Amino acid sequence: MFNPLDSVRIQLSSAFNQLGYPESALEQFLIPDNLEEHQISITKDNGETFTTTAYRSEHRNTLGPYKGGIRFHQDVHKDEVIALSIWMSLKNALVNIPMGGGKGGVVVDPKSLTKTELEQLSREFVRKMVNILGPHKDVPAPDVGTTPEIMSWMVDEFEKLTGDTTKATFTGKPLDNGGSLGRNIATSYGGKVVLDAWVKLHNLETPLTVAVQGMGNVGGGFVQLLANDPKYKLVAVTDSSSGIYNPDGLDPQAVFDHKQNSGNLSGFNADPITNPDLLLLAVDILVPSALEGVINADNANQVQAKIILELANGPTTAQADDILHGKTIVIPDILANAGGVAVSSFEWEQNLKNENWTEADVLSRLTTTMQSAMTDIANLKEQHPQATLRQLAQMVALTRLLKDVPASR
Repeated sequence: MFNPLDSVRIQLSSAFNQLGYPESALEQFLIPDNLEEHQISITKDNGETFTTTAYRSEHRNTLGPYKGGIRFHQDVHKDEVIALSIWMSLKNALVNIPMGGGKGGVVVDPKSLTKTELEQLSREFVRKMVNILGPHKDVPAPDVGTTPEIMSWMVDEFEKLTGDTTKATFTGKPLDNGGSLGRNIATSYGGKVVLDAWVKLHNLETPLTVAVQGMGNVGGGFVQLLANDPKYKLVAVTDSSSGIYNPDGLDPQAVFDHKQNSGNLSGFNADPITNPDLLLLAVDILVPSALEGVINADNANQVQAKIILELANGPTTAQADDILHGKTIVIPDILANAGGVAVSSFEWEQNLKNENWTEADVLSRLTTTMQSAMTDIANLKEQHPQATLRQLAQMVALTRLLKDVPASR
């Protein structure tokens, strides 16, 4: 049975080794500072009691308060939450924001609950976790199955319980309740900043062909950002049920508008393509922005893209990384999709200072943050020329998280 903690151990072992840390340091790193597990119950609209389990893993607060999303999903389990909190520690450290790593989850299919029941569940989560939460302690955000509205319910419940009115304990809130401009596009925008920096750093000949898997908030936002940028030629896009392909190029804005208006890509004037086939196209840049594990041991040998920009979390497995090494550059998720948490930290900062930054200011700060992370990775590459970008990103993060841990050599 797949255990996400085993996957984290495998993916981090090389970075620990190259930095000279003993295996015991890795095993210690995998243990969170704190793990909360609570049974929570609500009364459903029909009068029945619904009981389930809620988790919050607080991995490390070396750099600042724990930070990471809360997911509502029927497959949430303890090891998954711990593993995700570890990745949040690494991601926040890599882009050098003053936040630690955390993750929360509730075992529930949110679609099975009414709005009233969902609000009850959200407020009950806060009541169970209130002692560990706070703007200088632990700052959650939306994740799979949770929304800005759910964050608003949680903010309100936290204010009732503690009297804290900063709204800084939760990010990803609606704009009219302390949210930040630029948050909706942050992950896509940050990914494109990283890609632009890579293209410039290596003086790549443009236009570069691009295929995007996923047209949700992140993938759709990325497609829209390609409009009016002559460096890139969009040739293929898929969503969960349909896909389109034109080797001569697609109009990114027209594709985005069609998806917004119709809810899918069917009917757009282009050849159909499936999700599996899109991953194998001979393109310059492949952008998986939907599901985890889509590039794996079964298909990695057939991947022809020169660059993979991981906007999804974990789209490339460890086995696929080994196969792709030497033929495809993988810009890892820990870097490529860190724009979302970076802007979440900006929201937290605005709340604490009672400020409201313009979207231009937010995106300017985000650009600086992402470019700085790219520079840090490039500098480390000089010391470790054989390391992959994923390993280098992990190593940059680990040097900040383990600065007080002695290496064995």
